[in-house]
Parts: sequence; structure tokens; C-alpha cells
Amino acid sequence: MAEPLAAGYELADRLIGDRANKWDLAGGIPVDVLRELGARGLLCGQVAEEHGGLGMSSRDNGEFTAHVGSRCSSVRSVMTSQGMAAWTIQRLASAPQAGRLLPELTGGKLAAVGFSEPDAGSDLAAMATTIEPDGDAVVLDGYKVWVTGAAYADLLVVFGKAEGGAAAVVVPADAPGVRVERIADPLGCRAAGHTNVRFNGVRLPTSAVLGAAGLPLPLLVTTALAYGRMSVAWGCVGILRACRTAAARHAATRSQFGKPLAEHQLVARRLAELYVAEQSAARACEHASAAWDAGSPDMVVATVLAKHVGATSAAEAAASAVQVLASAAGHDGHVVARAYRDAKLMEIIEGSNEMCQLILAQHAVATAD
Repeated sequence: MAEPLAAGYELADRLIGDRANKWDLAGGIPVDVLRELGARGLLCGQVAEEHGGLGMSSRDNGEFTAHVGSRCSSVRSVMTSQGMAAWTIQRLASAPQAGRLLPELTGGKLAAVGFSEPDAGSDLAAMATTIEPDGDAVVLDGYKVWVTGAAYADLLVVFGKAEGGAAAVVVPADAPGVRVERIADPLGCRAAGHTNVRFNGVRLPTSAVLGAAGLPLPLLVTTALAYGRMSVAWGCVGILRACRTAAARHAATRSQFGKPLAEHQLVARRLAELYVAEQSAARACEHASAAWDAGSPDMVVATVLAKHVGATSAAEAAASAVQVLASAAGHDGHVVARAYRDAKLMEIIEGSNEMCQLILAQHAVATAD
């Protein structure tokens, strides 16, 4: 694993380079960049080797996610979407489905996942999208919002209500009845291909339904969200790393009142806080990945904790980094200005701060002596 993973770091560095700011301003990533990462299995690193993946542990995949996140949160967001799609297929699909779909996701095809709807964000039980049987097929109708990565996707994993419960279905993005609508000028991760997607009488073979229809909605959603939260948490470590690095470099080389900014106590305090935030978020992620890799029953709450600590720390630290760099970071496209916007979205996606706090509070009550 060490050799292909090291090659993955080198490839990510080469493909991203110093182009993240340009992509952010343009609102798009060259699709050949994403396909090359995907063809190396790096967009969904935990897929098993038997399906063309790298078989990474959660820890190794997380560290790589943080590295990419420190370079470009938009590329990391596409990684999160691809990984969520792959993880959902791994957990829900039949063996023949997994054998067909996973090699596509490790071979260069791109995927996105559709959860949220106009009236179903945190309350996914309010989902109105339907997957209805019709003879030897199913028909998909609905409207999904903020589908990250769908602007680039070949396949969409879509969640909806089905007979007796809920289902997840794999939809070709170019299928008749699918309309992908790009979201213009999103707040953060502007190059991640955020879209709204309409499904109007999309007819699919029953083999497109992962596993079986009629599964409990919480099971389906939690399956994908667990991976997404872990990926976002590690991505936030990357944001923190980028902010700490940029702020420290600036403070060490910019002088005011006859000495470097880093020697002014109030600035030094911010640098210390940035370092503490980065290290704290990394330790929370390491703990969650260890629970994940061990199959521990603490995995769910550890993942929520890591996501919450990472997102809140990244948002606060990005604001602090802007303060340290001042006007130097006051223009669109600068790494810290980009982190400031990207980090705010991390407090919302894959479970808002408030939802994470509710889950953690419930755990605190449940485990009280």
C-alpha cells in the first residue's frame, strides 16, 4: 500500500499544483484531472483491490483526503462524493451489482449522491423523491438539490421513497428524464460541481436498485452519511493545515513596528490557536478512523464528533487566518480567502453543526452513569 499511496500523493500534487485558486475563480475543475485521479482509485480509496480499488484503511484514506483538502477543497469535495457513492454501493449492493459498478468508479467514471431536497435537508424523512416499480423496471421522479460533483458525474446514486420504505438507485447522468442544473456562484467549494438535479419519469431496470427496495430510510442515509462525515472531517484538517501554513509564513516574513508579525503577542496567540485547532481536529479524526477500521460500536459517534470538531475548528481558524494576513488575504482566490468560504460550508454539509450537537447530546445522555 505504501508505494501506490505515495504515488497518489505525488499525482495529486502534480495535478492540482497551484491551480486551485484559478479553478475556484472559474468555478470548475478540468474533468480530465478528476478522471485521472479516479482511474488510479484515489477518489474512493477504500474500495477493495478485487474491485480495482486501493483497499485503503480509513486512516490512510483520511490522511490522503486531508492532503488533497489542504490543496483544494473542491477536489476534496468530489472525492467525498465519489467515496460516498462507492461506500453506499459496497454496503447495499448485491455481489453482482458491486462487481459491475465499483470497477467503474475505480476506473475513471465519476459519481455523485443525491440526498437533499427543497423540503428535506436535515429532515430526510420529508423526502418526496419516489422510486416506483413498473413491471420489470422502476420509475424515478423527484428533485434533488446541492448534489456535489454532479456537474462532472457519469452516475448518480439517488435516494428516494419506495414501496414499503426507501431505496437507493444508480442512475446514468445522461438518462432520459434527468436534468442537471449547475448552481451558479456557490459560497464555497466553487469548483466542486454543485448542482440541482431533476428526475422526470426516469425509467430504469430493476437491477439499478441497490440491494432491494423497501429498506429503512435511516439505514440508507446513515450508510452514506457516515462516510461523508468522515471525509469532510479529514478535509477540514486539510483546510486547517492550509490556513496554519499560510498564516505562519506570512507572520514570519511580514514586519510591522520593527519586528515580524509573529513576534507580536496577539498575532502569536492566533498562530498558536491555529496550531491547536489543526492538531485537535487531526486527533479527533484519527480516533474516528481507528474506530472505523476496528469496526467499533463507537464508530458512529466518533465520526460525528470528528466532523463537528473539524468543521467548527476550520471555520473559526479560517477567520483567524484572514485576520493575520489582513489585506493580503482580502481578495478572491487567495488560499485563505478560499478557505474562509469553504470552511463555512463544512459547518452545514453532511449534518449541520446543530444536528451534530443533537446527536452528541443524545449520546451524552445515553452514556451517563
